[in-house]
Amino acid sequence: MSSLRVERRRGQHFDWVLAGLVAVLLGMGLVNLVSAAASGVEGGSDIVSRQMMVMGLGLAMIAVVLLIDYRHYDRFAYLLYAATVGLLLLTLVVAEETRGARAWLFSGRFQPSEFAKIGMVLALARYFGRRPPSSLRRLRDLLVPGIIIAIPVALIVAQKDLGVAVLTLLIGLTLLPLVNVPLRAWCSLALLAAVGLAALWRYGLKVYQQERILGFLDPTRDPLSSGYQQMQSRIAVGSGGLFGTGWQEGTQTQLRFLPTQHTDFAFSVLAEEWGFVGSTIALGTYAMMLLWGLLIARSSKDPFGAVLAIGLVGTLLWPAAINVAMVLGLAPVIGVPLPLFSYGGSALLSAAISIGLLLNISMRRYVF
Repeated sequence: MSSLRVERRRGQHFDWVLAGLVAVLLGMGLVNLVSAAASGVEGGSDIVSRQMMVMGLGLAMIAVVLLIDYRHYDRFAYLLYAATVGLLLLTLVVAEETRGARAWLFSGRFQPSEFAKIGMVLALARYFGRRPPSSLRRLRDLLVPGIIIAIPVALIVAQKDLGVAVLTLLIGLTLLPLVNVPLRAWCSLALLAAVGLAALWRYGLKVYQQERILGFLDPTRDPLSSGYQQMQSRIAVGSGGLFGTGWQEGTQTQLRFLPTQHTDFAFSVLAEEWGFVGSTIALGTYAMMLLWGLLIARSSKDPFGAVLAIGLVGTLLWPAAINVAMVLGLAPVIGVPLPLFSYGGSALLSAAISIGLLLNISMRRYVF
């Protein structure tokens, strides 16, 4: 009876605010996808139905994640991290090359790197949960977290999926502002990073990857190739004006000038058809969801829950920020979808796990 009473109390504290914000974003994304698919995208007749199936699977995953007290994830964090690293290794060995990268299993249906981000955040939360970030004052104190971040990032780089590697690195760095390492140490690290980036440009990047970055700096240098996506995206965003052209009335979308408009450039479709007002509503909803996640972290009753919530917010913040910047021509095109909005299976399921864990932490902060 006591356990039943506890579960009932937990149910009463379900976070309807977070769930409502997620539902709004999913609904907006689905309406947007219907318009993108109506333009004659290859397989467009099945895209919406497949997305709805993945949404249903995502809801089931949220329910499963929510049923298990998040403190149990603390006990198995390193094991889950090792499992995701193992999946990355398996992908590197057996995956077929797709669009220049070896990042997908099951004929392009499953992308382990999306779930490696969650495993990394869990491992970092376990580490920092036992060593408060504010107590870390030297760079050597960040050796273990650095290794936790470096392993999946290196494996994803080896898969030649540079965009997801950068995204994973940024998610891992989300917790660094919490530590008390002196500014001079960060300056030394920044210098080393600059040298590393120079070496990466010279010896690590393929020609097409360099072209993407150069095309970002100057899209007009190759408007029919490396700069084409960003130029068409800017045209779509600009043509939306204040209130947009109307649903399924965007010329860039319906005439198929926008590349990958149902995945990486889904926000371009939204900006063209719903204009500045619609884009502001969507981004405002994102901002509210992320701020709510930070409030969950602040009100968590234990260090693991607080650090985990911050890391989970990072898994939603960075892909959204990069995708919008990419669409607006403020960042290179690196193939990062908009969470809860763009078409995709692995990315949506990964976001569902993050949402489920945030709901878990929020619900149990009252009955700790």
